[in-house]
Amino acid sequence: MAYYEVEGGHTLSGSIRPTGNKNAALPCLAACLLAREPVTLENVPRIRDVETLLEIMASLGAVIEWTGDSTVRVDAGGVTAGRPDPVLAERIRASILLAGPLLARFGEVTLPPPGGDVIGRRRLDTHFLAFRGMGAEIVFEPADFRIGAERLAGADIFLDEPSVTATENAVMAAVLARGHTRLRNAAAEPHVQDLCHLLNRMGAGIEGIGTHTLEITGVDALKGASYRIGADHIETGSFIGLAAVTGSELRIEGAPVEHLDATLLGFERLGVSCTVEGEDLLVHGDRDRVIRHDAFGHVPKIDDGPWPAFPADLTSIALVTATACRGTILVHEKMFESRMFFTDKLVGMGARIILCDPHRAVVVGPSPLRAASLESPDIRAGMALLLAALAAEGTSRIHNIRQIERGYERIDERLRALGARIERHGPG
Repeated sequence: MAYYEVEGGHTLSGSIRPTGNKNAALPCLAACLLAREPVTLENVPRIRDVETLLEIMASLGAVIEWTGDSTVRVDAGGVTAGRPDPVLAERIRASILLAGPLLARFGEVTLPPPGGDVIGRRRLDTHFLAFRGMGAEIVFEPADFRIGAERLAGADIFLDEPSVTATENAVMAAVLARGHTRLRNAAAEPHVQDLCHLLNRMGAGIEGIGTHTLEITGVDALKGASYRIGADHIETGSFIGLAAVTGSELRIEGAPVEHLDATLLGFERLGVSCTVEGEDLLVHGDRDRVIRHDAFGHVPKIDDGPWPAFPADLTSIALVTATACRGTILVHEKMFESRMFFTDKLVGMGARIILCDPHRAVVVGPSPLRAASLESPDIRAGMALLLAALAAEGTSRIHNIRQIERGYERIDERLRALGARIERHGPG
């Protein structure tokens, strides 16, 4: 199995550019199934999750062509209402995103349960709530579920939680539904915004983009289009953490600064200072990062929440960053009950962390980290462990790196360009 060998304890320097937003690329690719004409997407990251989703789409009859390093053309004119390969579908959470477009275009879809990171229960009930609201019937079988509707009808739908993928599925279903759909308590993350902008370019009628209420006027058909995926704000946050734990000054080029308000506030609470310079973000290389107490000396916290709050996908990165900062902070990850369990690996490296419960951890820093043999449990925790290895004294090995590479494109090569001592061993 492939692994990274990482010699930590070195300061980095230079510039790095975030790739296209992984969580935008996946629903945008799924949305290509709504049109009979080709759709071209630019700035698509070449990562395992994208490759797997494209493989599933090709098995349904889509013609996929990479026309550049990060540009993909999808012709879904020959797609039929089939059942996606369950072996491929169980590899990625994003397979659930095929439900909305296939249901809207063909009136039926059969899907196996999606796979993806094991970070706690990831309910699908909100997806089903939205589909039922538009008139679909759902039948559950032991190995899959079937959703059917002669033609979906617009409705006023209140989502029971602002789920990102449920919002995306509901929007993709509603754009071809008969009449008007109001989607309330919708997710508003940058990746949801990217999907809505793409769909409008394909001829959809979506208003309220970037808010928690989307107004969608159904149309009879969508057309081909071209669209550029925005830069990944989660990868940007990962690079802020990278600079912090290694005491490095790094320039993040082409950062999505318009989407970083809560992220920058969170890292500022940890004592990490950044400066916006045009489209770039400069992370300063101050070695002494002091966690900022709340008023009257209270212990501060970083907690996630629905957009525009601090992103859940950055809580793992923030927790590792806190081990390199002076002071005490509570990290509260509210969404997934298993995401914090990777902290035992950091404790083994010398971090002073108290795991209070599945959602909360207290970090006391700074803690000099020592090298270790590590296993990546999921995409974000895997990246957090990679940051820890780069900060630690000695040489670490990180196994199960397939998890990291599901979300970060050529991360070893890009880190080496900054001066990191990291080598990838094993099959590609």
